[in-house]
Amino acid sequence: MAECSIRCFGVGDGWPCADRHHSSFLYRFGETSVLIDCGEPISSSYKASGLSYDAIDQILLSHLHSDHVGGFFMLMQGFWLEARTKPLTVSLPKDGIKPIQRLLELSTVFPELLDFKLKFEALKVARVMEVGEVKITPFPTTHLEQLRHAFQKRYPHRFEAFSFLLEAGKKRVAHSADIGKPEDLEPLLKKPLDLLVCELAHFQVEDLLAYLAGRPIKQILFMHVGRAQWANMPKTKRLVAKLLPDIPCTFAGDNEVYRF
Repeated sequence: MAECSIRCFGVGDGWPCADRHHSSFLYRFGETSVLIDCGEPISSSYKASGLSYDAIDQILLSHLHSDHVGGFFMLMQGFWLEARTKPLTVSLPKDGIKPIQRLLELSTVFPELLDFKLKFEALKVARVMEVGEVKITPFPTTHLEQLRHAFQKRYPHRFEAFSFLLEAGKKRVAHSADIGKPEDLEPLLKKPLDLLVCELAHFQVEDLLAYLAGRPIKQILFMHVGRAQWANMPKTKRLVAKLLPDIPCTFAGDNEVYRF
C-alpha cells in the first residue's frame, strides 16, 4: 500500500487553550483520506496545509461536543467557496443530522450553492463503512454516560459517542476519540494494531497505561492530553515510558504529520 499517515490538525483536550487547537485528524491510506472530527480552527489549518479541497473522501464526527464539531460549519463554507466538486458523506451521531443541516441552511450554505453532493448518515454500532480502500467500523464509548444519567430525562438525546477502527489492506488503526474508561477500547484491541491514536484526558492516566500494557500494539500516538499532563510533559513521558516500556509512544502536536 502507498503512504499511510495521520495529520493532526488539533490535539487539544477540550478546555480553552492558547497552545493547542481542538480535535481534528486527517487519516490517509494511499489515495483515500478520512477526516475524524472538526474542532476549530480546522478551516484555517486545512487552508494552511495546502491540501486540495477535494482531498477528503469522508468526514466522521465522533460525538457532538463543540471541541469536535465547532469548526464544521466554516469548513463547509470553505468547501463551497473553494469550489469542492467531489461528493462528500458526513457520518455522525443521528441526533446531530437535522440540527446541523438546519444550521447550514441558516448560515446560507444551501445545497444549491454547492458544486458537490453532500450526504449525511447516522453512525451505527459495528456497521462497517467502506470508503475507497478503507473499512471503518464505529464502536460506542461511555464518554457521555454521566451526562446521559444526569440530563436525559430533561433532554431526551441519545448521548452517542464513538471510537473507530480503520482497516486498509493489512493496516489496522484504532482512533479512540473521547472515551469514558479504558475498557471502551476493548473492541478495537481484539486483533493487533499498527497504530492506536488515543486520548489521555478523561480518566486516570495510570489506569489506561495498565490496561494497554502487554497489548499487541506497534505504536501509540497520544492526543487530547489533559491540561495537567500537558503542562508537565516530562513527567507524563516518564510515566508512559515506565508503564509501557515495550510500546513506542509519541505525543501528538498540532499540524504534525505521523506516518505508520
